[in-house]
Amino acid sequence: MSLYIDIAAQTLSLCNTKNKSITKTYQVSTSKFGIGEMNNTFKTPRGNHCIRAKIGVDAPMNTVFIRRRPTGEIFNEKLRAANPDRDWILTRIIWLSGKEIGFNRLGNVDTMRRYIYIHGSPDGTQMGVPGSIGCIRMLNNDVIDLFDKVLVGDSVQII
Repeated sequence: MSLYIDIAAQTLSLCNTKNKSITKTYQVSTSKFGIGEMNNTFKTPRGNHCIRAKIGVDAPMNTVFIRRRPTGEIFNEKLRAANPDRDWILTRIIWLSGKEIGFNRLGNVDTMRRYIYIHGSPDGTQMGVPGSIGCIRMLNNDVIDLFDKVLVGDSVQII
């Protein structure tokens, strides 16, 4: 499988690499700061990437992650109210790595070292409009569905 993320359309398409057909399309939310590859910009990087790691196999829905580790918390509205400024990374993490040296890999433009993920979000998070701080946000049910269909090493194109 390969993934195709269209920032303008705010969609992620799962593609069958054998016959080049789109098997499923999901709404996503990319960065509210726009597109860009530089460190510390909180922008969504473009270009050719691959899946570096899949984190959260069999984690319960709404598992909260910090630094790719489950915190032991399950997201709920009380937790949100107690942590209003937290950037919620929930349910599953698909960690991306750039493949284009000098554009999205190594140096000041390294997608992996920027910790750019495809990850779940709280229910009610609006998809189809930019809202993240660099990552690609998905609904929890969608990220579980996608997670189960992709492999480490699969190609990810962000345009």
